[in-house]
Amino acid sequence: MTRGGGPITVNGRTYGWPTRPLVVVCVDGCEPDYLAQAFLAGAMPFLAAASAGGASLLGAAVIPSFTNPNNLSIVTGVPPSVHGICGNYFWDRDAGAEVMMNDPKYLRCGTILAAFADAGASVAVVTAKDKLRRLLGHGMRGICFSSEQADRTTQAEHGIDDALGLVGLPLPSVYSAALSEFVFAAGVKLLESRRPDILYLSTTDYVQHKHAPGTDEANAFYGMMDGYLAKLAAMGAAIALTADHGMNAKTDEDGAPQVVYLQDVLDAWLGAGRTRVILPITDPYVVHHGALGSFATIYLPEGADARAAAASVAALPGMELVLDREQGCRRFELPPDRMGDLIAISARHVVIGTSAAKHDLSGLDAPLRSHGGLTEQTVPLVFSRPLAAPSGVRRLRNFDIFDVALNRAR
Repeated sequence: MTRGGGPITVNGRTYGWPTRPLVVVCVDGCEPDYLAQAFLAGAMPFLAAASAGGASLLGAAVIPSFTNPNNLSIVTGVPPSVHGICGNYFWDRDAGAEVMMNDPKYLRCGTILAAFADAGASVAVVTAKDKLRRLLGHGMRGICFSSEQADRTTQAEHGIDDALGLVGLPLPSVYSAALSEFVFAAGVKLLESRRPDILYLSTTDYVQHKHAPGTDEANAFYGMMDGYLAKLAAMGAAIALTADHGMNAKTDEDGAPQVVYLQDVLDAWLGAGRTRVILPITDPYVVHHGALGSFATIYLPEGADARAAAASVAALPGMELVLDREQGCRRFELPPDRMGDLIAISARHVVIGTSAAKHDLSGLDAPLRSHGGLTEQTVPLVFSRPLAAPSGVRRLRNFDIFDVALNRAR
């Protein structure tokens, strides 16, 4: 297919060719109230005006509402049951081990980004943390690097030499708002110098884990973002923005973490070593959440009655929903071979842990905020261009963003 020669079909969905540079932004942890409060405070004048002239909608993230499953859904246009990435971390039955889900070998389909690149489009990806880079860039010819490792880029591996020099900012700490600012600054530099047809930017939720919507710190972060989005739009780009998940306080009225330590509970019920609790939020960056989220999957002893066990776990204080594997995978479009016997989701202000002794919360310097459950599923979808038929848009998912931006925006 010649460059721009026709629509691209990926994973059963068809996408028109961008008529101008398209910048798709995944703002990690962007509870819709962050934008609402920033607009109200006047911190985001560009996006407020752009969304008023374009479209500002709400949609649903995939469950579990974590980073990897949602970013991969966004760039594939399909749920985890198709692309296979159902967490940041999982029990690999074949390997007999708990592992990070960062390796592209776990991805079961191609991406929209790779398909456009194969068709001749210029495609670039900048992500905050390197844990996502290889997954997002799998099979893609183009530029793909992370803020975290911008000092290590090579033409052979990342499609660009010296990304740090291109951006002109210091290498940011992985635990900082600067990690996300680097993503936006890189996007501006790439649009100026390379003018990709499609640019995908994915941030980190460091700020959202520490600061609630409407706080000075949150508004300052969103104000920073707005300035870069304005620069991208001024260069002729269409902006489409969504999130991988929302964010909620996971504390009681005194600010103490509210945690259901499921492994401790199950060990007390059934005996140590007979069950396994997997927390898909787990990644190398645990300082701001202590590996505590609102979703878990549980492996039961062979022959156990899963539905009876689900009812027992669901009765625990702080639990919102517990389903057996068949029910949970059907409802949340998850790959059954990568989930346990039970899928457990905690309530709005509660998180799930394994054993109390295994979670180090000493690094928390603010009341715990986290995600993963149904109460973090609602996310914004903002478009700087008006939609051709806004009244006809069905209930959206965050992974509809490329479809809307390429097929329905004017």
